[in-house]
Amino acid sequence: MWTIQRLLRLRQTLNLRLYSQSAAAQVLHEESTPASPLFTYLEGFPRPNPKYNEIIRAIPRAASGKSVAARERKAGRVPSIVFEQEDGEHGGNKRLVSVQTNQIKKLVNHLGRSYFLSRLFVLEVRSSFESEEVVEKVRVLPRLLHLQAGTDAILNVTFIRAPSTALLKVNVPLNFIGEDVSPGLKKGAYLNVIKRTVMFLCPADIIPPYIEVDLSELDVGQVVKGKDLKVHPALKLLRPAEEPVIKIMGTRVEPQKKSK
Repeated sequence: MWTIQRLLRLRQTLNLRLYSQSAAAQVLHEESTPASPLFTYLEGFPRPNPKYNEIIRAIPRAASGKSVAARERKAGRVPSIVFEQEDGEHGGNKRLVSVQTNQIKKLVNHLGRSYFLSRLFVLEVRSSFESEEVVEKVRVLPRLLHLQAGTDAILNVTFIRAPSTALLKVNVPLNFIGEDVSPGLKKGAYLNVIKRTVMFLCPADIIPPYIEVDLSELDVGQVVKGKDLKVHPALKLLRPAEEPVIKIMGTRVEPQKKSK
């Protein structure tokens, strides 16, 4: 089982480093797909659907603030920011950009909000949306999606850089299968979903689009905990292992007595 300590030692051994602000200034055209990824998806685990391998186009944004953000939204753009991986909120390689509202809205609607926030995209920064000149090309993970209460209008998006060396905290959505044959559910019990996403520390190259939770053998009263989730061995659970994810709730049905 891979642990975060082993992953970090591997990175040190390979002399891998995070992009610093000065390094990023020299490497404006980052390769979106590394030549030899540190980790690969394993057979039997979910992979991202290539149908949504879409390049998100962005343009530079010189300033931030409420008035600037309002002008961007009025022009059909979503004010966004690209941070360095994980600790970028405190400085480092930060870039202010704007993305197209229609493109982000389409992706969120097609994928669903949780699935959008657990999927990698290539972000291309251009001087204008019509320009063919790419200022920066970087692989990113959407970190935060701020929606307007009541209307679900997209107010802003935060992205985080996701090079092959990155270890990223991801709230991975849960997909439930086997509900139609679950013994407990067939008895009239109901599925109590305690967690719809579970946070894992993931190597960037193998972020799962979702985690399957098999209900096909669960009876009344049985629980699935964080430690029971089947994921790539390089992923590290960032929640208590005993924390429940789902439970089959309801009154246990007593077996009928045989008539004499």
